[in-house]
Amino acid sequence: MPDEAAAAPAPIAVLGAGSWGTALAIQFARAGRPTLLWGRDRAGLELLAAERCNRRYLPDAPFPERLVVEPDFERAVAGALDILIAVPSHAFRETLARLAPRLRGGQRVAWATKGFEQDTGLLPHQVAREVLGPAVPIAVLSGPTFAREVGRGLPTAMTVASPDERFAAALAHSLSGHHFRAYTSPDIVGVEVGGAVKNVLAIGTGIADGMGFGANTRIALVTRGLAEMTRLGVALGARAETFMGLAALGDLVLTCTDDQSRNRRFGLAIAAGRTPAEAQREIGQVVEGVQAARAVHAVAARAGVEMPIAEQVYRVLYENGDVQGAVRTLMGRELKRE
Repeated sequence: MPDEAAAAPAPIAVLGAGSWGTALAIQFARAGRPTLLWGRDRAGLELLAAERCNRRYLPDAPFPERLVVEPDFERAVAGALDILIAVPSHAFRETLARLAPRLRGGQRVAWATKGFEQDTGLLPHQVAREVLGPAVPIAVLSGPTFAREVGRGLPTAMTVASPDERFAAALAHSLSGHHFRAYTSPDIVGVEVGGAVKNVLAIGTGIADGMGFGANTRIALVTRGLAEMTRLGVALGARAETFMGLAALGDLVLTCTDDQSRNRRFGLAIAAGRTPAEAQREIGQVVEGVQAARAVHAVAARAGVEMPIAEQVYRVLYENGDVQGAVRTLMGRELKRE
């Protein structure tokens, strides 16, 4: 029989100590995997290590014993078999570039970052391939999850997508526990498109709810938004059935209907008369849907895909579009089959 050291699970390093990175680090450690948590703010990390809790983002989620705060980037990477990147989309390429020269043979890279890259319109897995090359196993974690609920250990399900079936299965297994279930998918394109587009649609739903348009409007935006998301995903090579799963429909409904969503709250603030800059400052965290609206607009135009709801969100945020005018535009479109 193997001894305890040989049978022990290999460590994972989580790069990014914001709300989502911390929540995932807690879940990996809670499920029994040794976990190293690194972030850019060394002073903030020292506080996390001293208090054994991320009081700013997850005050109700004490760190499990297997979670170690590691302020040194090189030590965090060197000490892990798998590396999970949990940074905002604008910092994703930079983090990969810092990571790439420090990877050794056999290490694998995953991320919980969502959104198209602004300058290129690339999905995260395409950026990862550019920076890391074709040999490194890659995966994405996505799905209907709020960090606070994951941190508290409330029942949750999400998706791990990878072209490497063994890596996806290993990540899903090490993430899953009594109150957390991870499913696997080979469709990394579909899962990433779902994660990118849902934030834009959540802003639109927040605006509509803030304007008092009612439940009928909200569900129309969700269902027609799902159709837009699916069209774009299929055009980019995804499987249509992926969009009926956790990482698309599930995440879309969650983000559009619950006020824990920063994107939904951003839309509510816009409806209340805030400028985009004022709304972002009020929320105090990155609102991914703001940048995603511009990226989705550009990607859809290149792909020749009609996305009228996402288009109107883009116009409101970037072209000083009027909310009432956006509604009139959507409702005045030519009638056609669903």
